[in-house]
Amino acid sequence: MKLLVTGGAGYVGSVCAARLVEAGHDVVVVDDLSTGHADAIPDGCKFVEADIAEAAGDLLAEPFDGVLHFAAKSLVGESMENPQKYWHGNVVTSLRLLDAMREHGTPRLVFSSTAATYGEPEIELITEDSPTDPTNTYGATKLAIDHAITSYAAAHGIGAASLRYFNVAGAHGAIGERHTVETHLIPIVLQVALGQRDQVQIFGEDWPTADGTCVRDYIHVTDLADAHLLALKGTQPGQHRIYNLGNGTGFSVKQVIDTCREVTGHPIPAKVAPRRAGDPATLVASSQAAREELGWQPQRADLGVIVRDAWEFTRARHQA
Repeated sequence: MKLLVTGGAGYVGSVCAARLVEAGHDVVVVDDLSTGHADAIPDGCKFVEADIAEAAGDLLAEPFDGVLHFAAKSLVGESMENPQKYWHGNVVTSLRLLDAMREHGTPRLVFSSTAATYGEPEIELITEDSPTDPTNTYGATKLAIDHAITSYAAAHGIGAASLRYFNVAGAHGAIGERHTVETHLIPIVLQVALGQRDQVQIFGEDWPTADGTCVRDYIHVTDLADAHLLALKGTQPGQHRIYNLGNGTGFSVKQVIDTCREVTGHPIPAKVAPRRAGDPATLVASSQAAREELGWQPQRADLGVIVRDAWEFTRARHQA
């Protein structure tokens, strides 16, 4: 298939583009490089440097079999301080993409959504039927896009899928996680191992979990990319399906730090800090629907594998 990948110079988008090329698809990446990296775009892709909100109409005038939409603003804190950047950058951009798909008859869409649409659920295992109640602007914009996709799919026959996931980690060969502003636990811990930070903070050790620290779901970026390919194949005209993605079991903050110590051979000093307001004790996604309907099965669910791949990528870039 001929496929357009928006945000294909970013972390998840570039890995998905790589998996699409490896599967034999004809891939065009569009990215404005505001947060992505040109050197992350896989060989074999055509690259268009542009704002998708401005370029979607012209790009999709050339027939495509589908779109995988990763382009988004994604910093939770920034979304609360500068909400207009997120409503325009995420929602308005996505509406323009949907309009271009409608105008040119592009039949398939896979949207990179987020478990932030659920907010702070009181249940530990989150399903697609769990109430959506985002607690930040970022999550609210992603939920708004999901609603728009549902409407466009029903009215215009687009086959669509939204994938909601929590913490993505690991690397796919030479493609890995490198954010200007890093907020994710595994890369932060690995920065300590590299000497770029003095220590890692643990926000509370009195949570109602096995070791007293928060538990979160982690998914390997390659497994996540493979789910996008399966979702693309599984789309049905006029239907919008939503799938949660995760390992189905969570790992505590202490487990992550201990695994990073084992993988890196570094002591990784850690300091306990007060709890952060709004942090749930446990957040784990149920992926039963994706497993049953898409045939998705994570192949890299072991935390040691996830950390090892992330460490190899991080260390190689540090040494380069």
